[in-house]
Amino acid sequence: MTPSLSGLLAAWWHDPLSEVTGAVLVLSLLLWVGLPMRRRRVRNTAIVFTACLIAELVAVLLERTGYPRATRVLQETLILAEGFIVIRLAGMTLFRLALERLGMVSPRIVEDLVVLLGYLLWVLSRLSAGGVNLTGLLATSAVFTAVIGFAMQDTLGNILAGLALQFDSSLRLGDWIKVDDQSGQVTQIKWRYTSIRTRNGETVIIPNSHLMKGKYILITDPELGEVRWRRWVWFSVDYSVPSAEVIRLAEASVAEADIPCVAKAPPPSCVVMEFNPGYVHYALRYWLTDALQDDPTDSVVRRHVLTALQRQGLRIALPDQVVHVVQEGDKHRRHVLERERQRRIKALENVALFAPLNEDERLQVADGLVYAPFAAGDAMTRQGAVAHWLYIVISGTAEAWYQSERGEHILIETIEAGQVFGELGLMTGVPRANTVLAKTDVEAYRLDKSTFEAILHRRPELVEALTPRLLARQQQLDALRAAANTGEPPTPPRHLGDMLDRVKAFFGL
Repeated sequence: MTPSLSGLLAAWWHDPLSEVTGAVLVLSLLLWVGLPMRRRRVRNTAIVFTACLIAELVAVLLERTGYPRATRVLQETLILAEGFIVIRLAGMTLFRLALERLGMVSPRIVEDLVVLLGYLLWVLSRLSAGGVNLTGLLATSAVFTAVIGFAMQDTLGNILAGLALQFDSSLRLGDWIKVDDQSGQVTQIKWRYTSIRTRNGETVIIPNSHLMKGKYILITDPELGEVRWRRWVWFSVDYSVPSAEVIRLAEASVAEADIPCVAKAPPPSCVVMEFNPGYVHYALRYWLTDALQDDPTDSVVRRHVLTALQRQGLRIALPDQVVHVVQEGDKHRRHVLERERQRRIKALENVALFAPLNEDERLQVADGLVYAPFAAGDAMTRQGAVAHWLYIVISGTAEAWYQSERGEHILIETIEAGQVFGELGLMTGVPRANTVLAKTDVEAYRLDKSTFEAILHRRPELVEALTPRLLARQQQLDALRAAANTGEPPTPPRHLGDMLDRVKAFFGL
């Protein structure tokens, strides 16, 4: 290497430059590894810094060729630019890497404020190093600042409002808010505006001054830091149905079901809202825990309320003004009823318990079946409950769960379409051994004790034929519970005579 080239490189690679380059390399490497999403910005910053290094070498060449003034101006400009790069990288490393790794997420506006303050201090330090009187400069710029502030009062108002929103913690990133007719999640709080993303995927830009001067509704609970949004589901029922019964059914349909995004506490509540021509208007109120799922959750809640009413033979009311102009003939009505009866008879064919019945008795059972729909998540029956009926599943899937003495919930069996459960409750009155939950929407028929009781009293000898099937079902449930490893002692052997006595005693035979 020639002495002139060696001297050129020595003049270029001085101590401050090598230290700044080392700092840029370390910060860039940390950001490159820790923030993969910011690699493009880090790469662009590195390219700009490399250009500054090349420009530093050009400045040294200009100085050696006799252009000291141009060299001085270029060097000061490059020093400012290199300082800005270091401050920018340091700000990103502090706010987006270090603090986030510690679980301290700060708003972008705070990062911008700190970086801007760093830029200002760096400029003032370079001016002071160049011999500029900072006191006179600040006094001279006061008039200029006043003029600029008057011309940009709206923009400055937005900036100050953004700072106020951050420092009083009234609004935070991730909060759900409602402004006028728009609601969404806060994604950014910038100098001039706050952006929210709606449930439709739209980004709404709201000037910060509008948030400070106007009113906005905070859906997120500021104390819990989570969404607690009370939702209203409206429905109507005929005057002939007692309001207390409607309220009980509606509240239980949601409280007893496992519905995602519906809070267990506070519990749902149903209230009478209005009296209208032909019907009473009700509102079921529940607390939503995920504002993004408002409409889907409302839909699920409505389904649970509807199926609960349908199981009791109740219908959503129609206004009195509705007139049915189509008159169905007797022949058509008989055809509809016969089709439904055949559907019920077909469902009974799969029930082994009813095999000993003759044709007339099966028709009587079919006429006594009650249509019972369930929405996914509904509890069809609860362990320990006393319910003197059985269910015939005609569509959908349900699951039988057993709660052990240790409080564990153990899956006992999956109940598919065509299967039956609840025979022991119908025939012996014993409490339910399992909790049965609707895994999907389920359609079922319910058979009550009263329907079957009339048949047994008319033909008591049926008990002898039905009891072995009940005993087989009891033994099947015992085997399923043993196979599920509930951790409880095995059930003692069941005897046919004991089962027969229990059936006779339950029906008074």
